[in-house]
Amino acid sequence: MTSQKEKAARFQALHEAKGAFVFPNPWDGGSGRILAGLGFQALATSSGASANVLGKLDGNVTRDEALAHAKAIVEATDLPVAADLEKGFGDSPDDVAETIRRAAAVGLVGGSIEDATGEKEKPRYEIAEATERIEAAVRAARSLPFHFTLTARTENYLRGFPDLDDTIKRLQAFEAAGADVLFAPGLPDLDAVRKVCAALKKPVNFMVGIRGKSFTVAELEAAGVKRISLATSLYRAAMAGLVEAAQEINRSGTFTYLDHMDAVKELASYMRR
Repeated sequence: MTSQKEKAARFQALHEAKGAFVFPNPWDGGSGRILAGLGFQALATSSGASANVLGKLDGNVTRDEALAHAKAIVEATDLPVAADLEKGFGDSPDDVAETIRRAAAVGLVGGSIEDATGEKEKPRYEIAEATERIEAAVRAARSLPFHFTLTARTENYLRGFPDLDDTIKRLQAFEAAGADVLFAPGLPDLDAVRKVCAALKKPVNFMVGIRGKSFTVAELEAAGVKRISLATSLYRAAMAGLVEAAQEINRSGTFTYLDHMDAVKELASYMRR
């Protein structure tokens, strides 16, 4: 078994190597093993996928539930795993710091903290408060006996604030606070991606998963992106197959979906550690 410290070092090295890397998001231990078997070098949880697995909507999972889900993925493979830790499961800097410590305790070697509040009346934290929360996360991460890769993300484009200048300002503040990776999901085009990457010194994560706002690995790498995550897109692709197969059965009583499952023959091989 690979130690947490070794996983953390491997994860850090991916961010320092030349070029971009894809960082897929499994939704359980089995999907994690499949992705490991297909050659990916690190994994990430998705808050949306982890919530859906529990029959809930994104944002309605407790810290204990999220970390139990992450632990199952951590234990499924020897790959480094980072987690979508949402807003840190609390508003105060102390809440965020405690989430980082608990994330490390379940075997995670990285995680993201966002500036969305989850409240309709006030969808995001003011920049000073958001930065203070990242500072607390950084202090907690640096107190650990290994390098915990902390990602700071602004939710501007997902929460109704499509302001590129403000997005860059927030990311620069998070960078100055000590975050290892910066992330602004929902950027509208490659020009915006280029501007964000050019404004920062630390690695930038890009999220694939929005139709019309997802670009190729080559395009993102050329724009300056280091890390490419897939959010809920793989989970949604799998569930689309489930829905289509079930609809066929209900609609016509046929099972032609069985004729398109050649890849399933390999599943058992992926489950062997």
